[in-house]
Amino acid sequence: MSRVCELTGKGPMSGNNVSHANNKTRRRFLPNLNEVSLASDKLGRSFSLRISAAALRSVDHRGGLDAYLAKAKDAELSDRALKIKRELAKA
Repeated sequence: MSRVCELTGKGPMSGNNVSHANNKTRRRFLPNLNEVSLASDKLGRSFSLRISAAALRSVDHRGGLDAYLAKAKDAELSDRALKIKRELAKA
């Protein structure tokens, strides 16, 4: 499983661990991914997605999965999320 958010496209970043002596070693910053079930009001069913905690707050802020996907850019969404977005457009 890749460590990429299915809604925002947020993935691992790289940086440095910096010690007290200012020694630098490479490290990875991983996104805070959670497996959640989000309900679609239009389609009347829920979808299991692996999204970041920030994306979950954004979905709540915009008023649910349907509203979030309507405004989301296609380039950021995963294949599964794009499929859900197309189903919503048909409905």
